[in-house]
Amino acid sequence: MSFKNQQEFINALESHGELRRISAEVDPRLEITEITDRISKNHGPALLFEKVKGSPFPLLINAFGSFRRMETALNCNSFDEIGTRIETLLKTQPPGTLLDKIRLLFSLKQMAGLIPKKVRKAPCQEQIFDADSGLLNLLPILTCWPGDGGPYVTLPLVVTKDPDSGIQNLGMYRLQKYDKASTGMHWQYNKDGTRHFEKYKERGQRMEVAVALGGAPAVTYASTAPLPPDVDELIFAGFLNNSAVEVVKGKSVDLWVPAESDFVIEGYVDPAEEKVEGPFGDHTGFYSAADRYPVFHVTCITSRKDAVYPATIVGKPPMEDCYMGKATERIFLPLLRMLVPELVDMELPMEGVFHNCALVAIDKKYPGQGKKVIHALWGLGQMASTKYIAVFDKDIDLRDSRTVVWKLLNNVDPKRDLLLSEGPLDALDHSAPFANFGGKLGIDATRKTREEGMGRDWPDEIRMSEEIKSKVTQRWKDYGF
Repeated sequence: MSFKNQQEFINALESHGELRRISAEVDPRLEITEITDRISKNHGPALLFEKVKGSPFPLLINAFGSFRRMETALNCNSFDEIGTRIETLLKTQPPGTLLDKIRLLFSLKQMAGLIPKKVRKAPCQEQIFDADSGLLNLLPILTCWPGDGGPYVTLPLVVTKDPDSGIQNLGMYRLQKYDKASTGMHWQYNKDGTRHFEKYKERGQRMEVAVALGGAPAVTYASTAPLPPDVDELIFAGFLNNSAVEVVKGKSVDLWVPAESDFVIEGYVDPAEEKVEGPFGDHTGFYSAADRYPVFHVTCITSRKDAVYPATIVGKPPMEDCYMGKATERIFLPLLRMLVPELVDMELPMEGVFHNCALVAIDKKYPGQGKKVIHALWGLGQMASTKYIAVFDKDIDLRDSRTVVWKLLNNVDPKRDLLLSEGPLDALDHSAPFANFGGKLGIDATRKTREEGMGRDWPDEIRMSEEIKSKVTQRWKDYGF
């Protein structure tokens, strides 16, 4: 089933034994992180903290922290189901570039029934907290790690609008709380929010911003999806849920926000103002450094009467964000296959936190094809930030880490098969010599031909005959096992 709001999702998780309620009072400073980290590392349930020190609102965390909960959130039995749906629709589109097809796929004509539905009254505006209230002090905002620069809103859906086209974007960018009415706005250099912000900056105008928290889990996921610019994340969320997302106009901003959100924080960013944001204990397992970022000023907060504050923590993997990343890996694999047709499979290891390492399997047909795929992937969207790409033949199970390491150590000649390059890297890569830029490594672990510099025949891999394997299987009990 699909979920209209976070409350329905909580009820479903609880009925499936996937949620634990905690009635003891807990501190949002570090204590919730330590509890959640222990539960997450042991593949435990979602946690609903019913009494958080200093706040009247309960807090939900680790809601996406397993494959089963992510599949439940996205209304599917496997992430590949969604990828197949997208692939089927793309193949019915007229000829054109893949980007054109994606835009057409999520166009108003194609998705007429999934266009966000505008409403006048919404649950997210049942309560209104103005400047005379506690504003951000009302929320159980977490201080996650001892070295963090302060408390952080960690699961925000940031709504911005292109001043030229009027098209809105939904993205997830962390917010460091400075005081009750302001936060940092951590827009990275390659995000749509930054693209919008730069346009306002050129005009010298304030930029209205809304930050939604909670609501339908499909909307939360859609805010993280690597969609092309100007493709509406809310239409994608409607596609995931098979029903249109309802939106309502903000109370103090000219932006449309998801109507079923638990909270909506409204305000503005002044392009002329920056402030130090960070450090922050990030999903790489290291602290990302402090730097100067725009300041988000809060003008009001609206909420549901039964609002639950959603949060996540990131740190040494695996953690909750890894399962969200795995959903993206499988859902968007068919799109990569359309651009790189020889691509058979892809695995983004959790330990590589998705932007640091990609393992891919290809159907190799000609010399140099492995290196061709490496270059192709480095030229694609968010894959451009991938630091390591290793290419294997199609007969490998990329999720079998022992086989992957065996092939890496045995199929690769360092002089012939390593491709050193440099280019854009993820903003969180602390090993890069410069922010957002550094070295990259491609590894061709496919079988090599003479044309690729293999001066002798490539050996056959040891495999038992199917006849003997079948015989032994049939007689297994005879051996006394």
